[in-house]
Amino acid sequence: MKEIKQNSFPAWLLAARPKTLTGAIIPVLVGTALAFTDEQLRVTPALLCLLFACGMQIAANLINDLFDYLKGTDREDRLGPERACAQGWITPGAMKLGIILTVTFSCLAGCGILYDSWGLFPHGGWELVALGVFCVVFAFLYTTVLSYQGWGDLLVLIFFGFIPVGGTYYVQAYTITPDVIVASLICGLVIDTLLVVNNYRDRDQDVLSGKRTLIVRFGEPFGRYLYLWLGIIAACLCFRFAWGWNPAGIILPFFYLYAHVRTWKRMVQIRSGKKLNSILGETSRNMLLMGIILSMIIILH
Repeated sequence: MKEIKQNSFPAWLLAARPKTLTGAIIPVLVGTALAFTDEQLRVTPALLCLLFACGMQIAANLINDLFDYLKGTDREDRLGPERACAQGWITPGAMKLGIILTVTFSCLAGCGILYDSWGLFPHGGWELVALGVFCVVFAFLYTTVLSYQGWGDLLVLIFFGFIPVGGTYYVQAYTITPDVIVASLICGLVIDTLLVVNNYRDRDQDVLSGKRTLIVRFGEPFGRYLYLWLGIIAACLCFRFAWGWNPAGIILPFFYLYAHVRTWKRMVQIRSGKKLNSILGETSRNMLLMGIILSMIIILH
């Protein structure tokens, strides 16, 4: 990699980790597809949800970069992509300012939703205020405390499943349906596969760092099959939207399942080391595929 100038735009772009935005975009896409199907589509709130989700994803990445650096977790034996603070690309002071700005941007997007739909929410919009505060608080708690105690997978289900899918639908339809709950679970399970790959790759380093992920607690075979079954369960849940003989709901999940199983087989063959970073890319691709497939199934339902 060519030399990165400190606090430059390329440095910030690397710190933001734009490839991870797939995890923010997919739930909003699915929630909007549900609203469209129920004839509740409202473009402005949907776009603002997208901005909020992307802003919070970037903020979480910056928080993770800074606090892992301050904790000394990003050591020389790190297997994952290089981090901005650890490499000296961004100073800790500048990173703190970046976190403040991205969180502020996300909050402004949330305020935009409140302004656009003032007086229409069942509880006056205060439920969205509480949800926004919840997201900001846990963006900090995840990196600083909870990910070290093995809560990461549950938090992915909540913050990349139920909250973004349900929230995106709610700001357009002002309610939650059983279909929203199922679609939220599918998104959360699929996006959790990305976290599992990270934790699977870093299992030995996490032991040294005192990071008690599920894979550290239960071992490599558990992590291997956790990844596989997350994708299988998510694909099976898609069949809910096949009711009423929806051919797309029957056929399309198998495209994701095929890609997921192929990636899993490669992960098992590699097993350890930096080569597992290629599985991250494949998993991100599979996530996007599921987001598109699930949205298509919902719209054609």
